[in-house]
Amino acid sequence: MWQLYQFPLCPFSRKVRLLLGEKGVAYDLVRESPWQMRDEFLDLNPAGTTPVMVDEDTNATLIDSQAICEYFEETVERFPLISGTAAGRAEIRRLVAFFDQSFYGDIVAPLLHERMKKRLVERAPPDARILREAMKRANTHMDYMDYLLDHRSWMAGGTMSLADIAAAAHVSVADYLGGIDWSSHEPVKRWYAGFKSRPSFRPLLSERMEVIAPPAHYEKPDF
Repeated sequence: MWQLYQFPLCPFSRKVRLLLGEKGVAYDLVRESPWQMRDEFLDLNPAGTTPVMVDEDTNATLIDSQAICEYFEETVERFPLISGTAAGRAEIRRLVAFFDQSFYGDIVAPLLHERMKKRLVERAPPDARILREAMKRANTHMDYMDYLLDHRSWMAGGTMSLADIAAAAHVSVADYLGGIDWSSHEPVKRWYAGFKSRPSFRPLLSERMEVIAPPAHYEKPDF
């Protein structure tokens, strides 16, 4: 049995969990707060980041969300998520990188620092200026996602792919932290509402980070 080291608002762990859910791979969750820098966790991943997957039966250790996703994409045939032509697969990987790097860096990372880490670790108030800038950037990124969904059924093309999973993982954390204004992004809202109804997504929506509550609409598929 695989063990997944993660914490509830880690978007990269959510990305892995969604892929495993779609592929029907069983695993156990292990709560890990990487800011605590536990020696036992650093022995698994000296970088101290989540997610990390461990199979204690084989001593296999997988680190980094993209490496983990590619591993299970290669070893589990069910529900392929990086498929199609070479150009189509390249587009999937391009968009995964966009969400994991640009969307995360511009939006999710500052929201996590200001609204989670400052509260739980630093015991300091959030910086309103940084929050406003993150929400402004979120609106710009959501405009781009609207554009994609105006021209495609899914983020990368005609079928659901790892690009959609990466997008949903990051959007869900930003939404939990109150960083998304849904009022002017109907295409993304429809796509996300459908995603929230998928069985792989429901366990994520029911989880809560201690002392940090999501908006009232967060768990509702129809919002």
